[in-house]
Amino acid sequence: MTQTEHFVLAKRYRLLHALGHGAMGTVWRAHDELLERDVAIKEIRFPAELDENDRVVFYRRTLREARAPARVRHKSIIEVYDVVQEHARPWIVMELIEAPTLEQHIKEHGPLRPEDAAGLGRQLVDALEEAHAAGVLHRDIKPSNVLLAPGRVVLTDFGLAVTNGSSTITKVGTFVGSPAYVAPEVARGEKATPESDLWSLGATLYCAVEGRPPFDHENVMATLSAVLTEDPAVSQRAGDLGPIISGLLQRNPKRRLSHSRLAERLERAAMPKRSATSTIPPEGASTLSSAGLPSRRSGAHRARQSSTGKLHPYLLIGIPVAGVIALIAALFVLLGGDSEEPPVAAPTSDESATPLSADMDVVVVRARGGQCKLTTVIGREGGAAGTVNNVTVGDGQIARYNSVPMDLTVSDGKICQVTINGKLQAAEAGEQTYRDIERE
Repeated sequence: MTQTEHFVLAKRYRLLHALGHGAMGTVWRAHDELLERDVAIKEIRFPAELDENDRVVFYRRTLREARAPARVRHKSIIEVYDVVQEHARPWIVMELIEAPTLEQHIKEHGPLRPEDAAGLGRQLVDALEEAHAAGVLHRDIKPSNVLLAPGRVVLTDFGLAVTNGSSTITKVGTFVGSPAYVAPEVARGEKATPESDLWSLGATLYCAVEGRPPFDHENVMATLSAVLTEDPAVSQRAGDLGPIISGLLQRNPKRRLSHSRLAERLERAAMPKRSATSTIPPEGASTLSSAGLPSRRSGAHRARQSSTGKLHPYLLIGIPVAGVIALIAALFVLLGGDSEEPPVAAPTSDESATPLSADMDVVVVRARGGQCKLTTVIGREGGAAGTVNNVTVGDGQIARYNSVPMDLTVSDGKICQVTINGKLQAAEAGEQTYRDIERE
């Protein structure tokens, strides 16, 4: 038993036992005797080498750690209850979350499946969007600062956070942060921005599926040099999450995915794959039960689940026999069946040429030169979510759709040749999205 154990802090918080130790202090489990609840208390210990001026700076940083999350109320951001000054040092009183960190989960169970990592990222993006809107930057997003609580992912440790109007109080000549997860512009000494947090989120998601960060060398200087000069190795286990991680680990901050685009793409990547041709989870990937997964009770998800697998009667009214046959073929592809349609001639660049479908299907997608991955949202009305399907079309195969309105996203405009209402769409490399498709 230590001297601090069972000490009553501020005549209110009784310390029970230590939950963890770090270079900067100890995290305690404590009991709030006023409100009759257990809490977590972070005891901040000043490093012995600090002089009086440095102690002032250190104390200011501690207060900032408490104030930053206090400005944002979100289920994925740790809640701070109180800050106490006692024994000549500060103590931060927070909600008690008894859950492993992402770092611990990876060490004990291995890297995550891509869809679980995407669900985790989806929650963190929501939290970061609110924090950034409130002018709060975290600046130290990494697996050890992400808690995997049942049904909830929580971002902790705002010790390096900055807010609008606050000054940088890191001591000149020192590097504070996690080199393997820091954005290049921050490593160069530039001011952190919301895009810097998004880079760190990308590095965290990379680690979640690969089991290691994108840059990890033998010492701090080697790691920082790699962050500044090297491109991260392409993730081999990320599946549908790979392009998202690449979109976050862009060296130019202006080219990184924005909050809104990131949230939408993570939402799609987190959905369970129902197609027989969907990517099989990487061998050795661990799963998250209720921890880390996005809430399956969200309004959008309920709408998608309620309509999945249902064929609305009005979709068949007025469609000729040939159209019904085409619709059945489209549903067969949506459910993961192999297309038995023989290959047809590739469409020409002339939009007036004969379309792929003589029956004038609303949407025809042909894979040419590789696998074409599709995400369709069918039956959206008034902006509401509809039936969502993820399909992989093999090279030379065709997917046809007659259910409208619909949204369509293809993995690569060069491989996925899209014809809408008989008009061949321009072939552009990279992910392409076609929204609010109707029958002409």
